[in-house]
Amino acid sequence: MRKFPQVPRPAVCIMLLLLSACASPPRPQIEERSRNRPETVITRVPEYAVVRGDTMYGIAFRLGLDYRDLARWNGIHPPYTIHPGQRLKVVPPAGDVRPAVATPVRDDGVAVTAPLPDRPPPSAAPSRPVTSAPVTAPTPRHPAPLPPPKPAPPPPAKPPVTPPPPAAGNGSVVWRWPVKGRLLATFATGDPTRQGIDIDGKAGDPVLAAAAGNVVYSGSGLVGYGELIIVKHNDTWLSAYGHNRKRLVAEGDRVTAGQVIAELGRSGASRDQLHFEIRRNGKPVDPLGQLPKR
Repeated sequence: MRKFPQVPRPAVCIMLLLLSACASPPRPQIEERSRNRPETVITRVPEYAVVRGDTMYGIAFRLGLDYRDLARWNGIHPPYTIHPGQRLKVVPPAGDVRPAVATPVRDDGVAVTAPLPDRPPPSAAPSRPVTSAPVTAPTPRHPAPLPPPKPAPPPPAKPPVTPPPPAAGNGSVVWRWPVKGRLLATFATGDPTRQGIDIDGKAGDPVLAAAAGNVVYSGSGLVGYGELIIVKHNDTWLSAYGHNRKRLVAEGDRVTAGQVIAELGRSGASRDQLHFEIRRNGKPVDPLGQLPKR
């Protein structure tokens, strides 16, 4: 019988370890994500490339930013013109501080006038010696009595004034319902899929401006909103109207409260409805806390 050479025991151990490593490759490290973490959390990249149809207001609305902050970070001034291919910083630079405005504005958008500084007292004139002379008192005269005044005629009766319909107010913005349908979905803080309310309606129903303002976006470039209109009411408040069938106003138009701005539809939705949002300094707030009760 043929004898095989005897292999030292340490060498056998090394060979077994090498064979085991080849047979079972190391498992890749997988990052475990908590099931409690919202699936809608999005890590924002530091820059955004502008595409055709974008506006400063539309980009800020999509990212939940104040358009003034976005403009300041990128050195863009009114009327906030941007161009396709332009790269915008969408995160604040280190040490960014919002500058103070000349006229302070309250949270409700009303300008606050600072009290005027106290004026210094007028300087006293140098005193001069005054020579007093004797003064003779005049002889009093008694004027003749005046006739009694005639009674004024009564003012003409004014027609009764019909009070305006009740509406909720918040500072300089008075809100009204954009459509008359029933609620389909309500606002939920922190849920990007419920940043406003959904209101039922029929295709073609008129969509009204909830308050007076300027149209700063009219298009379909924001995914999930369909045909969308955004109205700026002042430097604090915006309102948005999504899923329209047809937009009736363009960017730059001035609209009045209650003006028809769109036709209700289902663009970007599974049924006919209006998606309505109110935003304060770029952040969504519950519209039911601003609209009048009904």
